[in-house]
Amino acid sequence: MEANTVVLIDDHQLVRAGLKNLIGNLEGFRVIGEGSGGAEAINLVKRDQPDICLLDISMGDMSGIDALKKMRDEPCETKVIILSMHDSPEYVTQALRAGADGYLLKDSAETELNIALNAVLENQVYLSPKVSGHLVKAALTGHGSMESDEQIPLTARQKEILQHIADGKATKEIAWELGLSAKTVESHRAQIMERLQIRDIAGLIRYAFKHGMTKL
Repeated sequence: MEANTVVLIDDHQLVRAGLKNLIGNLEGFRVIGEGSGGAEAINLVKRDQPDICLLDISMGDMSGIDALKKMRDEPCETKVIILSMHDSPEYVTQALRAGADGYLLKDSAETELNIALNAVLENQVYLSPKVSGHLVKAALTGHGSMESDEQIPLTARQKEILQHIADGKATKEIAWELGLSAKTVESHRAQIMERLQIRDIAGLIRYAFKHGMTKL
């Protein structure tokens, strides 16, 4: 069976070396590239199209969140797991809003890396247990910062396309208004359906209406 490909992005060489060694010992995964900054991350993902990108949240040239946003501006099948020392709900919600598939704390146990990698490949959003606990506590105490329509990790572009779909516009019309190709709009729509676990256009319209994303 062909191994799933992974790209490592972290501005600390020792961290990358440690992760590369850990992944090398996991069955079914292999590292095909590494970099130290956001610009490298964008280029590597675009060029190599890995199955997974492990992306540091704090880097010199740009944050992992900003790099992720740029990746998600175009259709991208790569699963992205944010690596971070921060476990506060604010950082996690920023990552999910940008389109992260997972949020892994750097002080996690080695076994958690394997769990996270396999989870995102199965289209699950993986959060370190400590992070999940903080999010639940924030929600229960009313201190969470996520609005109802932002709990699902859609990018700004995906939300824009969803609004147009909910307003009854056809693919070619959406493409013309946003300056995109029809194929790009269709790819975004497929990713939206996957992230929201919705199987048809009617379901997308209901979701958009429920979350105040359309006037209809």
